[in-house]
Amino acid sequence: MNATPVELLFKAIDESATILKQELDISYLEALADSGENIFQDEVVEAVHVSELAKKKLNKLYYEINKMAFSREDMRKAFQLACLKGMRENVQPNHQMTPDTIGIFLSYLIGKFMENTSAFTLLDPAIGTGNLVTTVLNHLEHSAIETFGVDVDDLLLKLCYVSANLQEHSLHLFNQDSLEHLLVDPVDVVICDLPVGYYPNDVRANDYELKAETGHSYAHHLFIEQSYRHTKDGGYLFFIIPNGLFESPEAPKLHSFIKDNLDIQALIQLPESMFKNKNASKSIFVLQKKKDGVKPPKEVLLANLPSLSNKQAMQSIISKIDLWIKENK
Repeated sequence: MNATPVELLFKAIDESATILKQELDISYLEALADSGENIFQDEVVEAVHVSELAKKKLNKLYYEINKMAFSREDMRKAFQLACLKGMRENVQPNHQMTPDTIGIFLSYLIGKFMENTSAFTLLDPAIGTGNLVTTVLNHLEHSAIETFGVDVDDLLLKLCYVSANLQEHSLHLFNQDSLEHLLVDPVDVVICDLPVGYYPNDVRANDYELKAETGHSYAHHLFIEQSYRHTKDGGYLFFIIPNGLFESPEAPKLHSFIKDNLDIQALIQLPESMFKNKNASKSIFVLQKKKDGVKPPKEVLLANLPSLSNKQAMQSIISKIDLWIKENK
């Protein structure tokens, strides 16, 4: 059986990263970032510490990659596989990627909510390697989406940068604490797989309504407020949230904040089979920033997604969403 473009790309990218890891004595993820830059430039960009033999092997690989016929999605998937390999080697709690199926379904939702808009701006305040954003961009039919991303982790952001280059997406990227002041104007759409945990900077947390009265504040609550601040009036926010978001001691404050500033559009529970255990299950939470003259939906869209492999059940849910959009948007 012939290998797919994704398999061929992954093999070549992985081989390049492995060579650079050994030659430069760096982590696989660092080597992967360098490999992505080399592939984009079609040469070994920083060859000073690379042996002539390794350089020859690498240049042959880059030539072969740039000869291949592949789509943006092929490159995204291959690069994602390499990222996942690197993350398994060096596990860190903030090195997690949003599953493809969530990104693909999210792109469908965004397309429905923005179907009457030919061009818009989009922000991911916790962009990481950019896999969620580029999945959405690859599946949306809008040709004019100006995209912004923020992340505190410089390595993840470098991986995002090279991945976006390889997929020919133009992103504005900012390497900073996402909960500090952002140099990003309010956007039409925010997407975010909320980082769940405590925010260690209590001084900065004091600038937020959703700060905790005692102890560290929940980072995921602050990300919701920060996203709200950077959304235009009438703009949409698409969050991937833990199912227990409204079960914490701080939940009443969050509920009140949402009620005062945002209109809930949809809450769609993702299939439990997508997650390692029930406690890790997540949902897609869609909000709209209040705007004079814009009414909330007649009813909130509530749905439980079936297994994505169940085509008949999925088609039923899609029909339900299409009808809700028609009646409420």
